[in-house]
Amino acid sequence: MSYEVVHTFGSTTYFLFAVFFLWIKGIPRINAGAGWWAASIACALAARIILFLFLPSKNAALVIAVYVAFNVLEKPLFLTGLVRFLELDTRLAYFWLAGVIAEVWIVVGLLADWHPLIRASLYSLINSGLLACAGWFAFYRTRDYPRLPMRCLAVSSILLSVHWLTGPVLSHFSAAYFRNGFVIGTLLVSIQYFALVAAILTLFQRRVIASEAQALDLACHDPLTGLNNKRYMGTLFEQALLLATRPHQVVAVFYIDLDNFKPINDTAGHAVGDEVLKRVASRLKENTRSTDICVRIGGDEFVVIGTQLDNEEQALEIGNKLLKKIIAEIEIDGQTYGLGASIGIALYPRHGHNLDDLMKCADSAMYLVKRNGKNSCAIYQAQEEGGKAQVC
Repeated sequence: MSYEVVHTFGSTTYFLFAVFFLWIKGIPRINAGAGWWAASIACALAARIILFLFLPSKNAALVIAVYVAFNVLEKPLFLTGLVRFLELDTRLAYFWLAGVIAEVWIVVGLLADWHPLIRASLYSLINSGLLACAGWFAFYRTRDYPRLPMRCLAVSSILLSVHWLTGPVLSHFSAAYFRNGFVIGTLLVSIQYFALVAAILTLFQRRVIASEAQALDLACHDPLTGLNNKRYMGTLFEQALLLATRPHQVVAVFYIDLDNFKPINDTAGHAVGDEVLKRVASRLKENTRSTDICVRIGGDEFVVIGTQLDNEEQALEIGNKLLKKIIAEIEIDGQTYGLGASIGIALYPRHGHNLDDLMKCADSAMYLVKRNGKNSCAIYQAQEEGGKAQVC
């Protein structure tokens, strides 16, 4: 591979990385490392352009010194971004102090006209050490961050550390390695930054997925009790009907309205009232099956959809069981609170074939319970069946 091709490839790749990191830095709530990496790859790009344009000049020692100075500056910038990206508790001052020492060494070596190997000894050692730190950090955080990108970053950083430690010596004694070393270095740096890009995009993808899951959860669940909400109840009901595949199987809708909740909320406060609602929700979940559906439709009203029931008597048994659990005393902060409940029951397909009709029937049965003294449950009876509810 020719000298021009190597530098053209390296410069183009570095430029694209710099543009990407600058773009990603502008996205809200993106990890702070992106801006530092834009600066670090810009230093690598500047070093590569300087070497490509001015190395053929007579003052090659000055050109190489400037090239190396930019490469040294890249390492603390790179590590600063990595530490911020990985959220490590590390003192960055040590990395910058090492970089300053290397830069001073480069200037002094150039002014004193030291032998090239002497000039290269300290800055190559510091570059190697900083890259080794980057490799260790990536290995150290593999479990907490995208595994494959972190491993690629770690391996490429360690190999670059070895490359900087041995490169100046090999280049001094082998003219061919001077060009080959640039090829190796360019590939390893490209892998480093590709790994960072992959890590950023993977974390961004995870964030989008988590945000979508949270949005769906908020859309489908009551934020106070964690039960399903009224908006999602229709979808769940349709799924429940799919489970009712056996002949004569029953789906029951239990409309539950708490009695004596308002006095608790008014006298003990909303915090206690909220805790009471959470306890009721918990009791509903604990006393229904995994295939049943528990919903808070608002205030102190709940709905339970019992699926795959064998007969109407089983619906009455479940209603009575839920009633006993709900009216059991609730103790909060040493105080005991008593609730009542009125439960209306509607049955699919007897009372309707859609949720709206079943809810109306269950609501009607629930109000009949309230008129008859509360603390009971009843199955809705149509007018042509006598206009009465079958009470638990």
